[in-house]
Amino acid sequence: MKRNWKPLLISLAIPLAVGGASTFFTRESMKEFARLRQPPLSPPMWVFPVVWTILFLMMGLASYLVYTSDARRGEKRSALWVYGIQLAVNFVWPIFFFNLNWWLLAFFWLLLLWLMILGMTIQFYRIRPGTGILLIPYLAWVAFAGYLNFGIYLLN
Repeated sequence: MKRNWKPLLISLAIPLAVGGASTFFTRESMKEFARLRQPPLSPPMWVFPVVWTILFLMMGLASYLVYTSDARRGEKRSALWVYGIQLAVNFVWPIFFFNLNWWLLAFFWLLLLWLMILGMTIQFYRIRPGTGILLIPYLAWVAFAGYLNFGIYLLN
């Protein structure tokens, strides 16, 4: 299989840039977040950037595989639009949660994000099954983030 390096690198860079920008805008809130009461199973703080980086790389790879697939142009365009919209929704959640402390709104925003990820996963899977499988950890992590988000809402 011939790799087209420019689209691959762009596909990997896009979600990393979204995550990096989100982190940049919420960086001042991390000390306050560390002082909040956490629900059981809350991982140490260092876990979050590691997991998110891996998930963003997996998303980028999945989007590249969809982009370079043999699927119909309209089908790919639709799936990649959903991907882009869910990246925007993903970008906003930390601002609601960390900067604004709108924990309940952030929880419902995460539910929206989870549904968008599910729709994207299904669309990606239909185009190229391996891409849908690449997104399952993202679905699982956002579900876990929902548990943590709601737990923080209840405890604080």
